[in-house]
Amino acid sequence: MKLALLRALNAERAARRACVLVTELGSGAQRLVLESDMVHEPLLSDPLWPVLRESFRSGKSGSVEQDGKALFLNVQVPPVKLVVTGAVHISQALVPMARELSLDLVVIDPRTAFASPERFPGVRLIAEWPDAALEQVPLDHYTAFVALTHDPKIDDPALEAALRSECFYVGALGSRKTHARRVERLQATGFGADDIARIRAPIGLNIGAVSPAEIALSIVGEIVSVMRAERVAAKAAPVS
Repeated sequence: MKLALLRALNAERAARRACVLVTELGSGAQRLVLESDMVHEPLLSDPLWPVLRESFRSGKSGSVEQDGKALFLNVQVPPVKLVVTGAVHISQALVPMARELSLDLVVIDPRTAFASPERFPGVRLIAEWPDAALEQVPLDHYTAFVALTHDPKIDDPALEAALRSECFYVGALGSRKTHARRVERLQATGFGADDIARIRAPIGLNIGAVSPAEIALSIVGEIVSVMRAERVAAKAAPVS
């Protein structure tokens, strides 16, 4: 690999941006395709575009054949962060699920009685208010944000930060009545209808969840659904 290409690859990795290194196995020729390239010409007319789009969606590397040439697509997709406000029972139930799915879980809660290593062993805990905590955990296109405390003093500032970011998923716990009050507060701080519509509330897939573990399952299921079916596909959709 040429030094310039290696530097570009490392720069994308450091910036938490997805890319695909395409190698022609016969000649050894290589090119780097950035996720941001997927909406621009000439890549839209490239015969490899559908394969690249699926590679970004799945995050899986593999061999393909294009125009009689064998290619290897080395896919580099940043690990997905799951940032949660609220060191609550649902968050505890999320821990093993996040691990199984290789989600980088971060739990934020200024209430140290809840945000303790004993309750969340092996989890990154930030026992600070969201304004300070999120300075340590930047929110980006590969971040899912979940608000679980039912406390506006904790959830609202974090939700505002999530809505100002490119988080691919924003969800908040609470009934429709609770969410209606939340919407009023967000509107009062200047958020418009399109911004607020990004919040998935009531949170999670509609599976009739009742227990903390069931609610956690519904949340993770919805995150995976958005991550696989919408996140990259929407960003990579061709423009007319």
